[in-house]
Amino acid sequence: MGAGQGESVTGDLSDYCRQVETYLCRKNEGHLIRIVGPAFEQVCGWAQRGVPLNVAFKGIDRYCERYYARPRRRPVRIEFCETDILELFDDWRRAVGVPSTVEPASGPGRRQGLASHIDRALTRLTSLRAGDRISSGLAGHVDRAVRELDALKGDAQHARGDRRSAIIARLEEIDARLMRAATDEISGRRASALKGDAEKEIAPFAGRMTADARSAATEAAYTKLVREALGIPTIRFE
Repeated sequence: MGAGQGESVTGDLSDYCRQVETYLCRKNEGHLIRIVGPAFEQVCGWAQRGVPLNVAFKGIDRYCERYYARPRRRPVRIEFCETDILELFDDWRRAVGVPSTVEPASGPGRRQGLASHIDRALTRLTSLRAGDRISSGLAGHVDRAVRELDALKGDAQHARGDRRSAIIARLEEIDARLMRAATDEISGRRASALKGDAEKEIAPFAGRMTADARSAATEAAYTKLVREALGIPTIRFE
């Protein structure tokens, strides 16, 4: 994980802003754009809403990926990244089940078709299998998922009604099984570190959650961090 990921946003707001500024500087190839004035207030607002640093970093990544894909004239300013950051925060919040503290982000093209989703998952799983990030045991589970997704891909393009619902349910099962295998892959200090990060991510919301809800959200946040650590794509269709 990158420096600062998993930090609690209940601490010093200036430190949160400083870490965002440092991360943006790296994405801007060393060009430092100070986060001051209205931009500082904007970033503090993310921290106060409970946006984890790793989510803010991913939002910066996503904006910069689009920005640097075309001829650029000047370094990215943090203000331009807000839509992506809040969109990813909404996705994260729904994934781990914490209360909403920000209006869901919206924009054209957020949703993708079922067949496109399966194609994207297949591409990422194939790439993961070709690398060396996972053990041979987990690679076997990845291979099985690839075969199952490949079998579903043809029907997904035109599936409607009950057939579409059945494919979506199947994707949920494949995702859950693969993530069970993935969590078994993580152990020892690495597991402890990720569990600590998950607890910190949920901490800003703990006061508004029951003990059971907090436990479930922490477990979901941990699973999400395991997914990111191993590079496993989301197979369930949201």
